[in-house]
Amino acid sequence: MINVGIIGFGVMGEIRYHELCKNDNINVKMIYDPQKPEKISNIEMVTSYSDILNNNDINAVFICTPIYLNAKITCESLLANKHVFCEKPPTLTSQEMIDIIDIEKKSNTKLMYGFNHRHHGSIKKIKEIVQSNVFGKILWMRGRYGKSVDSNFFKNWRSDKKQSGKGILFDQGIHMLDIFLYLANDFDLAKSFVTNSYWNLDIEDNAFVILKNTKNKITASLHSTMTQWRHLFSLEVFFEKGSMILNGLKTTSDSYGDEILAISKNRSITPKAEWIEEEKIIYKKIDFWQSEIKYFCKCILEDKKISNGNSEDALKIMKLLEKIYEDSKNE
Repeated sequence: MINVGIIGFGVMGEIRYHELCKNDNINVKMIYDPQKPEKISNIEMVTSYSDILNNNDINAVFICTPIYLNAKITCESLLANKHVFCEKPPTLTSQEMIDIIDIEKKSNTKLMYGFNHRHHGSIKKIKEIVQSNVFGKILWMRGRYGKSVDSNFFKNWRSDKKQSGKGILFDQGIHMLDIFLYLANDFDLAKSFVTNSYWNLDIEDNAFVILKNTKNKITASLHSTMTQWRHLFSLEVFFEKGSMILNGLKTTSDSYGDEILAISKNRSITPKAEWIEEEKIIYKKIDFWQSEIKYFCKCILEDKKISNGNSEDALKIMKLLEKIYEDSKNE
């Protein structure tokens, strides 16, 4: 049995709580949130997250706080000898992530980050095809990820730069960047235009990014936006011998449409491009939350190294984000 404490009980904290309760080997014992949510049956609602960290019965913590708190609470949790699952973005800077890794190396606990898109069935399938090399190597990738927000967004901590760090790229586009890294391992060049074209906040509402992995000759492009009035998720991966095109994403909010993956071999006939062979897979289950949690718990219970969504993955994406934001300053 893994006894869990949840730090932060906003939208993500509640989602994590309900998903954790579905597992027989997990017991949510304590919850902390400064807003003091209503009492939950059999759960101790504490007045400080230190109460969770100082409780010897708690084995693991789920950190679901505004971004600016993530690094601090992660460090304290590791020092308290707790296994840690932290929502993304992992930190505000890559240096904070380096400091966390230094502490992690001295601890005997597991640390995982909530890059939950890796746990969607469609992304798992794309990763499987990449590793199989059945289509050869990746040539390029193109991702579009966008949503709309309304005036209520101004009341949310995500619109406050001190708490959120950055804007839509940092908050949502990070998932697409993580998928790029998951499939291509790394990118050493970045060209970007990060703009505030509509909402007039001190955080970006659009980001146009081109990335290059010079070693493997892979190019990727991303548009991350919160002026996409019709929510959109689209990922295209083109190989030497075929392609995989994912449109839609099955989420709790059901805002991005059906999650449909089209897998095609190169069988175009000129002058008319025609896909002779195409397989379509529709993913209908919302099971990525459970996949993520079960993986984290399995690593704890079997004392296995976290290899998917670990601290090195988090550091890699923080460094990439910094390259993107730095390049945009030159425009």
